[in-house]
Amino acid sequence: MTPRRVVVTGVGLVSPLGIGTSETWQGLVAGRSGAGHITRFDASDFSSRIACEVKGFDPLDYADRRDARKMDTFIQYALAASLFAAEDAGLETPLANPDRVGVVISSGIGGFETIEREHRKLLEKGPRRISPFFVPAMVVNLAAGWVSIRLGARGPNSAMATACSAGAHAVGEAFRLIRHGHADVVVAGGAEATITPMCIGGFASMKALSTRNDEPERASRPFDRDRDGFVVGEGAGILVLEEREEALARGATLYAEVLGYGMSGDAFHITAPAEDGSGAVRVMQAALAEAGASPEDVDAVNAHGTSTPLNDRIETAAIRRVFGGHADRLAVSSTKSMTGHLLGGAGGLEAGISCLTLRHQTLPPTINYETPDPDCDLDNVPNTARPATVRTVLSNSFGFGGTNVSLLFRHPDAG
Repeated sequence: MTPRRVVVTGVGLVSPLGIGTSETWQGLVAGRSGAGHITRFDASDFSSRIACEVKGFDPLDYADRRDARKMDTFIQYALAASLFAAEDAGLETPLANPDRVGVVISSGIGGFETIEREHRKLLEKGPRRISPFFVPAMVVNLAAGWVSIRLGARGPNSAMATACSAGAHAVGEAFRLIRHGHADVVVAGGAEATITPMCIGGFASMKALSTRNDEPERASRPFDRDRDGFVVGEGAGILVLEEREEALARGATLYAEVLGYGMSGDAFHITAPAEDGSGAVRVMQAALAEAGASPEDVDAVNAHGTSTPLNDRIETAAIRRVFGGHADRLAVSSTKSMTGHLLGGAGGLEAGISCLTLRHQTLPPTINYETPDPDCDLDNVPNTARPATVRTVLSNSFGFGGTNVSLLFRHPDAG
């Protein structure tokens, strides 16, 4: 069977920059930081007291009260973003062929907020007070489950829990489901909501988080010499992927064509990237190989770019190894400088941002880039968005355990 062409027809975003795709994009282009002091709990005793929170989200805008109380916040974000994406794609319900519509939505951690809340009940009030909705509210695959129920999608239904690569894995697996004929439409991406005491405390104990507590808007600073760790974000990024000919036949607007999906493992360390960047090198090469593309075909990279000392240096070196002399002509920006790090939701959000970059022919900036690091010497689109001719974008996501993903997107008119 000849592999089918896969396109993106809808993008739905819920992020610290805004509830909705256009709101998030406007914040990115404006170079606005979504960071601030944590309001979800008293963080005064924590070494890191900052995060990128979603502001003003009301789950009752997307689900009735009875259903909303059965969902952890990450599921609520996933549902809202999926509804945005489905509307953007013009998917009508009931679906014309629900058995051919799949849902793949991932999360790195799942319902951390629910786990902490119900554990407090257990300790304070005993086991009989644990909610009967505890388990389905917190398990990772229930985001995909709720979205499939809401849309009536009866095709493949799945989720990955691959740390900070999870959302990108979901988009890649959706791409392959359609490419190889297992589905015609897949709603895919990632969601996360982990601004909780255990999550912040856990990452802080690893010395992974920025402690620039007095100026949170300047804390996430990928590729800057003075970076000191990442800032936890939350939200969801969901795409609607479709077989190209069917999408065109129904008059859908195309954001991008998905050309390649690379996966690799570092086989090195449970949290640190391989020092030689070999996993990152191989995953980018794998995405290019599947696409039949050369390094010179790529115009921009949405970098994993976490604002940690190790990742940014190693990712830069890996990009130089893959792209050679062309690396100096690449635009390599990290939108985590504005959204923070959505962990398992990051890959879905940044896949959506990559598609918006192609749609609007504008490169989002890396904000807080103030002091160049000689080890991060690419064009990081410093501080200000840039109009540009962008035909192809590579989006990188790397996760604990050495799990890596690269997704390659092309403008629909470029092929």
